[in-house]
Amino acid sequence: MSNRAGVALGSNLGNRLENLQHARDCLATEATISNLRAAPVYQSVPVNCPPGSPDFFNTVVDFDYDGDPASLLTLTQLIQAKLGRTASAERNAPRIIDLDILFLGDQICQTDELEIPHPRIGIRRFVLKPLADLSPDLMLPGLTLPVRLLLEQLSEEDEPLVRLYESW
Repeated sequence: MSNRAGVALGSNLGNRLENLQHARDCLATEATISNLRAAPVYQSVPVNCPPGSPDFFNTVVDFDYDGDPASLLTLTQLIQAKLGRTASAERNAPRIIDLDILFLGDQICQTDELEIPHPRIGIRRFVLKPLADLSPDLMLPGLTLPVRLLLEQLSEEDEPLVRLYESW
């Protein structure tokens, strides 16, 4: 049985749009994934990153996933490695690609390696806006408001976004 899953994609090194496209395409070719949809791409300022970090390109994809949370985490980590992401000793250092699992159906998962829904999903405009573009009325497990209302609660001054690409 498959569940609808959401994954945030971000890149702030190299050809950022191409990095997002490669990550999306890697996900789309997986046998356990079907019906992939991609939100528009936004540019955002880095949050909690080292000084001088380049702006991010961010988006969200959602899809039907036929697997468990641990398998999805393994898949996203393999895609990051395939696209050239390397481990950095510096927290939130600039990166070629970042894939964060946002949700997996109505599942709640809390392990040392993975927390679903993503613990900061409700406070990150660069995640909520593209997610709201795809599924404004989505209710995430453990949260009391749909995505569009979580987005409306954020301060307009926080994390300004620039919509760059409607389809990519």
